[in-house]
Amino acid sequence: MRSLLYPALAVCVLQVAACRQAPKATPEAGGQEVAAIESSESKKWRLRVVFLGNSLSSGYGLDPSLAFPALVQRKVDSLDWPVTVVNAGVSGETTAGGLSRIDWLLRDSLDVLVLELGGNDGLRGIAPEVTKNNLEQIIRASRARYADIAIILAGMQVPPNMGEVYAEKFRAIYPEVAQSSGTRLIPFLLDGVAGKPELNLADGIHPTAAGHEIVAETVWAVLRPVLEECLS
Repeated sequence: MRSLLYPALAVCVLQVAACRQAPKATPEAGGQEVAAIESSESKKWRLRVVFLGNSLSSGYGLDPSLAFPALVQRKVDSLDWPVTVVNAGVSGETTAGGLSRIDWLLRDSLDVLVLELGGNDGLRGIAPEVTKNNLEQIIRASRARYADIAIILAGMQVPPNMGEVYAEKFRAIYPEVAQSSGTRLIPFLLDGVAGKPELNLADGIHPTAAGHEIVAETVWAVLRPVLEECLS
């Protein structure tokens, strides 16, 4: 499978739904018992964020600890938030591959899904209608399993050599999915990284460790308020 996407062309759409609330003690419990229940449950309960993506999420060419999902984990840890970030990125993954994996990923609790797929579909020339349908099915399956899940959809664009007509149709997938799902849009996931040789590996496609730090900041700017809402 080919890995990931064109360097200067990526769009990130953020879809925010409600999140499950942190567990609270029942009002029937008395003073010290309430404190004990809250203390016990706070240790057990953690918000779970899963990055379902391709080689951007997996940190192609780097140690996974340097990829942006791991950097997001460090950010929540620095705030002492009860959040666990799971990197389910697979290099070369397509939307079809993600759809085939989603039921398996949904077996465990999931509060926030970061869906970062589609770039490899574009590089393979897969019909935009197919890519769009796969993304929609992943979203529907996730919401069917967890009604309060928050979904972050990271859209992609294809390089110009795929043809102008195809590129336009592919580019339209993500705004359309965003609009139909009531999502918010971040124009560029790789803002400040794409097209800069010093921030990309020799292939000109995948970010270096420094590039991933910038991507993490871009993601964090929108993900943080989502987590704050979930934890409130």
